[in-house]
Amino acid sequence: MDLGLSGRRAAVGAASAGLGYACAEALVAEGAQVVICGSDAGRAEAAANKLGGGTQWLVADLADPLGAERFVHEAKERLGGLDVLVVNGPGPAAGTALDTPADAYQAALDRSLLAVVRQCLAAVPDMRAQQWGRIVAITSLGVRQPYANLALSNAARAGATGFLRTLATEVAADGVTVNSVQPGVHATDRVRRVFDEQALAAQLSGVPAGRLGEPAEFGALVAFLCSNLAAYITGAAIPADGGANRALQ
Repeated sequence: MDLGLSGRRAAVGAASAGLGYACAEALVAEGAQVVICGSDAGRAEAAANKLGGGTQWLVADLADPLGAERFVHEAKERLGGLDVLVVNGPGPAAGTALDTPADAYQAALDRSLLAVVRQCLAAVPDMRAQQWGRIVAITSLGVRQPYANLALSNAARAGATGFLRTLATEVAADGVTVNSVQPGVHATDRVRRVFDEQALAAQLSGVPAGRLGEPAEFGALVAFLCSNLAAYITGAAIPADGGANRALQ
């Protein structure tokens, strides 16, 4: 299946490992020109070299809204424009609602809401001008059903989902789609850091598929949403969770 991504210019945030890397890998496999970023130069360069296909890399602090915005502008300069933006970044610290102080929420909003807003607003003008663009944000299944011990993420990413859906309605007529993908538990280092063995087993007990998701499966979904074939899908928030979410909406 030809996704029509050959030669498209794509920026993928936080792609030196995990789900971000999987998304970049899927886009490179489809022939896209990709710029990734990471917080560590060595890891970002190593990831770009492993991805191949002429993948370029940048260092960016995606926990800082201005740093996240700067990543998009620098990626556009490297690529000579931008067709695809995969919004991704480091999640907030773990903690329950009762144990997390109110002062901790601003940093969580910076990295998981305001950084998303600034990346999108940096990418959209060029996409609208060329009448083609794809924005896919990696959020969390916690937007649908809050995760225990991730109060900051649950709150901040819910706000990001509201922004993304609002933006989608405003740019749909310009040929720009805006969607989010909500990962459940996947085989990534972050999942292993957040959940100990017992907690992870408890999470998997609620996953009908009975296993962790594979990052490559997630990357393939994101690549499809970036494709020509997905031109009529926008404003969607799609769970990729092995059936864990069972809500009717």
